[in-house]
Order: sequence, then C-alpha cells, then structure tokens
Amino acid sequence: MLKLKMRAFNEPCGSVNIGLFTGRNHMRTLTEKKRTDILNAATKVFLEQGYERASMEGVARTAECSKATLYNYFSSKESLLDAVVRAYGTNFLTRAADDLYSQDSRHLPLPERLQRFGEGMLGAMTSDWKGLQLYRMVIGEAGHSGIGDIFYESGVRESMNALSALMEQHIEAGDLQPARPDLRAKQFSALVKAEADELFLRHDMPVYTRGDIVAMVQSAVEVFMAGASPR
Repeated sequence: MLKLKMRAFNEPCGSVNIGLFTGRNHMRTLTEKKRTDILNAATKVFLEQGYERASMEGVARTAECSKATLYNYFSSKESLLDAVVRAYGTNFLTRAADDLYSQDSRHLPLPERLQRFGEGMLGAMTSDWKGLQLYRMVIGEAGHSGIGDIFYESGVRESMNALSALMEQHIEAGDLQPARPDLRAKQFSALVKAEADELFLRHDMPVYTRGDIVAMVQSAVEVFMAGASPR
C-alpha cells in the first residue's frame, strides 16, 4: 500500500498538471453554462412578469436550479437585472462606445466615428429583440421602482460618458460649436433613436436590415453635423 502511494506521489508533475488544468477548464465551462442558463431564465421571467413581480425563487425554478445555486452567482435581484441588462440590453451600446477609441476608428473624421457609434447603438434592432423588450419593460416600471437607475448604471452611463468625451475633444478642436459635451452626446443619441422610438408602442416588432440601420444613422449624422458644426 505504501509503495502505491509513493508511486503516485512520485508521478511526473506534467501528468498531474494536465489533469488538474483539464478539470479546471471543465468546471469553468460548466460554471459559464450555468450562469448563461440563469441569465436566460431571468430574462424570460423579467419579460413575462415584470421586474417588480419577478422573484429570485421564480428565476431559480425557471433555471431549474436551487435558490442557493442562484445566490452563488447573483447576490440579489438587482445584481441579476444588472447582469441581464449588460448581456442583452446595453451590450450593443457598450461595444459601440469601446469602438469609438479602437485602433481602427480613433483617427477617422468625426462623422465616420459617429456613424460607427450609431450603427453599433442600433444593433439591437437587428437582434432577437431582447434588448428592446427589456428597455420597454424598464420604461414601463421606472416610475415606481429603481429599475431605471439600475438600467442606466448597467452600461448606459459609461457609454454616454465615452460619447461625451469624444464630443469634448472635437469641440476643443473647433470641429463643433461650443456647448456642453454631454448635451451634444444626448442630442446625437436622440437623433439616432428618432426612428426607433415608435417601436416601443408596437405589439409586433418590424424586421430591420443592416442597410436600414446604416440609412437611419446616416440621416442622424447629417442632421447633427449640420446643426452642430461651426457656421
């Protein structure tokens, strides 16, 4: 017995590490899959019941896991909503903001950078609509809960700050008329969303193509630059 133990102890380190890391990778995959399952279940519950009526117990039941497992991943309903919004609601906006300062776009003229940002911002309109459905839920419940604040802090604020910083840079360079950078960011954002606002009143969501999105944003960029550029 002692010999067997000694032989196991003296096995080459490489063979032990391969098994160890394989096990860790497998566990990481299982953990990520369970987290995704929970997010999908939470999205379904939030959209069907609304944020206020939804419960952690209901999410756990839909995700087919225990409440203890759910709380291991998310400490509260607020943190769960934050994760859902970041995954399906503001992910397009966050990527659009990241692209503003990417290596590919940082040296482009302002209209082209705004075009790229706007197209990314409207990316949800060519997706499976979870993002817009979540936004519609937030609008509906914001007046009587803290859901609006959670949504804003789940990527919207960071993205608008990035757009404001871009506006400030071009105001200082003389490319735009003097104004508060955050105001310029809000003005452009409003123009980009102008044709999409009616979607939140419709029962059936229309289908938009990539070309539709490009045209919408081009119109927004033209109107913004016409109004904000130096005379």
